[in-house]
Amino acid sequence: MRRVLTGARAKGPVNESPPGRPPLILMVPALLALAFLVLPLAGLLIRAPWSTLGTRLAEPQVLEALRLSLVSATLATVLCLLFGVPLAWLLARVPFRGARLVRALVTVPLVLPPVVGGVALLLVLGRRGLVGQWLDATFGITLPFTTAGVVLAETFVAMPFLVISVEGALRAADLRYEEAAATLGATRWTTFRRVTLPLVAPGVAAGAVLCWARALGEFGATITFAGNFPGRTQTMPLAVYLALESDPQAAIVLSLVLLAVSVLVLVALRDRWTGAGGTA
Repeated sequence: MRRVLTGARAKGPVNESPPGRPPLILMVPALLALAFLVLPLAGLLIRAPWSTLGTRLAEPQVLEALRLSLVSATLATVLCLLFGVPLAWLLARVPFRGARLVRALVTVPLVLPPVVGGVALLLVLGRRGLVGQWLDATFGITLPFTTAGVVLAETFVAMPFLVISVEGALRAADLRYEEAAATLGATRWTTFRRVTLPLVAPGVAAGAVLCWARALGEFGATITFAGNFPGRTQTMPLAVYLALESDPQAAIVLSLVLLAVSVLVLVALRDRWTGAGGTA
């Protein structure tokens, strides 16, 4: 018996469930939490007007809101990639004083109420804002209550997702490949383009998908900074909010579209965020 136990300890801990029934004091709140999270989604599916779903999705205002949402979320993701990847590289590869403060400031939009973010954007990029006043007077560019304002609002709230994902991938990447490229005479830009980016490509892709999904579902900063004008700034979440007051069935249909997008995002990122790939 002692030899068997010693052999079991040598192999390491066995990943098995503890014997016996789980304690009721944990099961009850766990099941309540699961019901709290699942029942609203089930209610959305149950109350959906499935018989008229195709007709409602083909309505002009729905198609216009969907088109604007897809275009603005895609443009916001492109901006996040252009500016967020270099920022993530800076935080992960360049040591400098105040790096913790910069990282904290980058993640502030994650916890900042979106409406507050919209107000902050107005104070900076509005017609009387710190930068917006100069843009209006010098170039005649007005950003609030325009489609460009929608893209900027979505970029503001979505970029931290990309930066965090890419920075984590950069910190996990093996530096020996970059060092080998440097010893072969590659410049920093060549090393970044030919070695670093391919190494962290999965992290960049995951961050881009999260960024796109967050931009697609943005509401507070968009309605505060860009308004809710059909065909110009009314995205899908804003259309849901407006339809909920006049046509609840249309609001359910629009919500189903956003729910489907969320499920697709989870499926695309299951290996990274849910651990399904590691346990299969």
